[in-house]
Amino acid sequence: MIRKASVDLFIPFILLLQTFNQYYVKKLSLIAVVLFFAMSLSAQDSTSSVMSKKDKKEARRQKINELMRQAEEGVLVYSKQSIFGVQLRTNGYGFFYELGKMKTNRKTNIYRIDFAESKNHKEEKLLGSSFFGNSFIYGKINYFYPVTLGVGQQYILGQKGNKNGVAVSAVYNGGVSLGLLRPYYINADDPLTGENKTIKYTVEDSAIFVGPTITGGAGFGKGWSEIKVKPGLFAKGAMRFDYGRFNESVSALEIGVSAEYYFSKIPIMLFQKDKNLFIQAYIAILFGRRK
Repeated sequence: MIRKASVDLFIPFILLLQTFNQYYVKKLSLIAVVLFFAMSLSAQDSTSSVMSKKDKKEARRQKINELMRQAEEGVLVYSKQSIFGVQLRTNGYGFFYELGKMKTNRKTNIYRIDFAESKNHKEEKLLGSSFFGNSFIYGKINYFYPVTLGVGQQYILGQKGNKNGVAVSAVYNGGVSLGLLRPYYINADDPLTGENKTIKYTVEDSAIFVGPTITGGAGFGKGWSEIKVKPGLFAKGAMRFDYGRFNESVSALEIGVSAEYYFSKIPIMLFQKDKNLFIQAYIAILFGRRK
């Protein structure tokens, strides 16, 4: 009887222990399942990340190979180009800077600023009456500097075909033109006083300005503080021949025509008709870099 009572005392403890074990076994099993799924997802993300990096690296390599292939075939491929140019015009000379951003394989948007000096076709340098005097231009009353700010496009008509070929493009742009007028000064003796004067053209000094007592030009440093601005518009069209061997550098020749219209007449020479419209042809040498 004593043994039976002892066993009966242990039965509740045994049942409690079984319940405790079942509870924690279930909880530990649930935790193990959650950890398994978390590790699976992490492994998938890691694999996906590695594959993504490999894909990006492969795409970059293919892009570089394609650019190298196109460069070998003479195709102009770039995202941006920066160009400087020096131009000789039928009525003067000038230089410019151009920034280009390629939009398609053939089209590039360009932003350009030109600075030039336009001369009258009747200008002629003469020697002054003084042996030590500078040469001067008889009848010239103003220097004229057109500054143009324009936007446009470069359209590739034909690729190079190979590294040693020539790419042909049409270039066109237009925008605002600012004509800068700088007074032209000369040195001349005043016939009344004998004094040597440095003068520009005025009504009061007109007789001296065109008289026989001019001793020479006053030099390049005069008149800069007296510049006047004449606003206007311009348009330009040209053909560009890019003979550069490498895509990274620009070596080209540009031949074109430009027209400038100003809202007031531009006085450059006495005894010549002042005009609003200037049309000129030009040829330019270009050099620069591409990225």
